[in-house]
Amino acid sequence: MNRLAVLLTCHNRKDKTLKSLESLALTTNAYAKPLEISIFLTDDGSTDGTSEAVKEKFPDTKILKGNGNLFWANGMINSWKEALKGDFDFYLLLNDDTNLFDTMFDTIFETHQKCLDTYGQAGVYIGSTKDPVSNEISYGGAVIKSKFKYTFSKILPDGQIHECDLGNANIMMVSKNAVEKAGILSEGYAHGVADFDYTLTCKKKGLPVLVASDYCGYCTYDHKGMYHNFDKKTLKERIKYLYSPTGIAFKSRLLFMRKFFPIRYPFFFIIGWFKVLFPKAYMATMTNR
Repeated sequence: MNRLAVLLTCHNRKDKTLKSLESLALTTNAYAKPLEISIFLTDDGSTDGTSEAVKEKFPDTKILKGNGNLFWANGMINSWKEALKGDFDFYLLLNDDTNLFDTMFDTIFETHQKCLDTYGQAGVYIGSTKDPVSNEISYGGAVIKSKFKYTFSKILPDGQIHECDLGNANIMMVSKNAVEKAGILSEGYAHGVADFDYTLTCKKKGLPVLVASDYCGYCTYDHKGMYHNFDKKTLKERIKYLYSPTGIAFKSRLLFMRKFFPIRYPFFFIIGWFKVLFPKAYMATMTNR
């Protein structure tokens, strides 16, 4: 029997967190093969009763407490470190705003078997999600097209399993083999970017990173352009947003660029500050494209 640790972090999204866990329970029940699941949830300072509600409805959940400043990356690291105290075959990173399809485990474990057959080792598996309103892809895997420009194209599930470079951890299953070779999420990231760092790290270690053949769940796409409405903010607001973990998270992105795209790093730094200091000029260049 496979033993799987489900890793989540949350902050004041009680209803979404409960709905995600409910979808996990339904998905587990729909999976025909034996599977032992343990849930590790870091509640990063929620004040809306998330922990209490989860404990009441899912009493076996291991709830860990954050200080309100962990944000996504450090919250997930916190959950993962706790899970490492056990002995698990797989680690499922799950966003608390993601609702799983009943077929998710079938799809992901099909990817795992294909990985073993093709590469001779277990790897990392990305489950793509759809936006529930548009029904279009919201999160999943992508292939880098240009390292200098840092351009990439999303992989649309088409019934085939594909290799990818970048993977969102809305639904990401990591094998024990991957953890032994690449570790867990890297320190130094606040909110996002840590999942992209992880898949690129795994690729560098020679691990297969694969996108599953079909969609695995629903998740609303809630990310606007990083510099959206920048020209309408004051300079102070722009600088604050530049460094905010839930804004542009400039420190995290600089770390990511320096680590994986060092040639692009100085340009990213200069262009980032250009957008802050001269937002109207930047918006004009975007409009004229």
